[in-house]
Amino acid sequence: MLGLTPFNRSAVRRSDEKDDFFDMIDEFFNNSFYPNRNLRQDTFKIDVKDEGDFYTVEADLPGIKNEEVELNYQDGQLLISINRKEEKKEEKNNYIHRERKLTSMRRAINLGDLVTDQIEAELKDGILNIKAPKAAQIEQKTRIQIK
Repeated sequence: MLGLTPFNRSAVRRSDEKDDFFDMIDEFFNNSFYPNRNLRQDTFKIDVKDEGDFYTVEADLPGIKNEEVELNYQDGQLLISINRKEEKKEEKNNYIHRERKLTSMRRAINLGDLVTDQIEAELKDGILNIKAPKAAQIEQKTRIQIK
């Protein structure tokens, strides 16, 4: 999900010495270092290959741990979800700046019918590898006789 955008104090001018500090923080967050965000850049990248009898899916998840990943299959879709919570805990009573970061990302891949009890997944070196066997093909086309 998208993070919070910091309040721009430069829109409200005061004549305190603290203005310089707050302006410095605002300039950092409003700098072009953080380009305009969009959902395609804010989520993880995936590759899907059709290997004949099965699909392989590779998802780039650098820094993500096993317990932060949830993998589900529902209604013909393979769902990969990431939920992560980070908090910097500094024991300073008079802190001026404190941060928390919540990350939630989700990708849905339409794969059709799979053999769900044979799906294998492994997270190693920041890459989630999934092997998803296809279910036997059922004839989807039937000719209907017109009377």
